[in-house]
Amino acid sequence: MRHMTANIRPATQADLRSILSLLAEMHDDTRTGDPEARELELFDRILTQPLRTLLVAEEAGIVVGTADVLVAENLSRHGKPWATVENLVVSRSYRRRGHGKALMIHAIRIAEELGCYKVQLVSNERRARAHSLYEHLGFDAPVRGFRRYLKT
Repeated sequence: MRHMTANIRPATQADLRSILSLLAEMHDDTRTGDPEARELELFDRILTQPLRTLLVAEEAGIVVGTADVLVAENLSRHGKPWATVENLVVSRSYRRRGHGKALMIHAIRIAEELGCYKVQLVSNERRARAHSLYEHLGFDAPVRGFRRYLKT
């Protein structure tokens, strides 16, 4: 398999359509058409939110992956913040080329630069390949997580 050097950068307004397509792919959804007005407004708020960095991975100028890094201020641990990574996804046709790893390394770097004492993420238990990547990057699973989806 060919491995490319991923260009990892913060997302811009021009990336919205690509990011929405990636997120739809993550949820086995089909997405077509232009972003809706509420998505445009939400994306603008996300891009300007303090302590949040929406990353994209590019290969040959094409957005092929994304990850959302959120840093939370904290009263414990002598005030050191913590970070979480959400919505990490690489397009199926670009997987196994190092883009997910590059996104995670960049997310970890952001957390380190902001003085975080930990970086955490959750992953569906069926995602064995992703778990292997996370373990390779030094993550472990010492806790049991819980989730409750809310009706909206």
